[in-house]
Amino acid sequence: MRRRDFISLLGGAAIVWPQSLIAQERKKLQLIGVLANEAWPPLDGLRNELRELGYVGGQNFNIIYRFAEGQADRYPALAADLVHMPVDVIVTWGTPASLAAKDATSEIPIIMTSGDPVAVGLVPGLSHPRGNVTGFSTQAADLEGKRLELIGELLGHLSRVVVLSNPTNPYCIVAIESARLAAAALRVQLDVVEIAKESDLDDAFLKVRNIRPDAILVVADPLLANLQPQIAEFLLQNRLPSIYTYREQVLAGGLVSYATNYYELFQRAATVADKILKGAKPSNLPVEQPTKFELVINLKTAKALGLTLPQTLLARADEVIE
Repeated sequence: MRRRDFISLLGGAAIVWPQSLIAQERKKLQLIGVLANEAWPPLDGLRNELRELGYVGGQNFNIIYRFAEGQADRYPALAADLVHMPVDVIVTWGTPASLAAKDATSEIPIIMTSGDPVAVGLVPGLSHPRGNVTGFSTQAADLEGKRLELIGELLGHLSRVVVLSNPTNPYCIVAIESARLAAAALRVQLDVVEIAKESDLDDAFLKVRNIRPDAILVVADPLLANLQPQIAEFLLQNRLPSIYTYREQVLAGGLVSYATNYYELFQRAATVADKILKGAKPSNLPVEQPTKFELVINLKTAKALGLTLPQTLLARADEVIE
């Protein structure tokens, strides 16, 4: 065989070899897909804890992020993209993302976060989730009543509250029902104002002005968390106290939150991902529930609203932002 022909043969074979080599490399590199609304800071807990567990980005794993950016109708396509790659595990933030991931695959393990995964149909039960979905029940919707009690304690009175909700998020329906039951027990009038997209804000703000509530309750929803800077500015301008389900919303100017620590939650998600990547089945991993809820108060916002907070409440706070 002539040297030129030999080189040509090698060149032809090289077209085939890289495919098998890529496949081998792909098996060594674990891919974790993250489906969320945005690059939310608590999501860093996932990557940081994976690093502590021995995962090195680009060497034995990579995280692939897909963000809906305030457009809930994008979740199905983004979930399908992760499935098509395919990733080895999908981690989700919020009920809409979790439902989209479940609809997209019955095989790839999903580590979801949802306020009430049983009520919205993500899993049949917390102890025995079955199928390919496990993760975290994050909110406990019945705590909306606790949040109403806290804002009432903070103000010293409470007769009318507006709930900001996202109608495209099935969990919000569960949370509102819980809030209605609690409001009835507390003899508080409850009004719901819906925000499905950023362009709804002006209309929502007008409705709030017309209602003139004592306070605002913002239920757990990734879109509303993303819109917090605009919401906080409006509430400050109109001197409206507010209570939230994410600490990060208080950092962005909200008054008070009563919520689980989501950074720590995504650290725990990394531990679950590690178990799954090492062979555990999601169906054998019970859905975890929060063990602690933290009370966070923004003292700077309280002063801007002209509020004097009860010392008993400040003493109970896990964090006071000054």
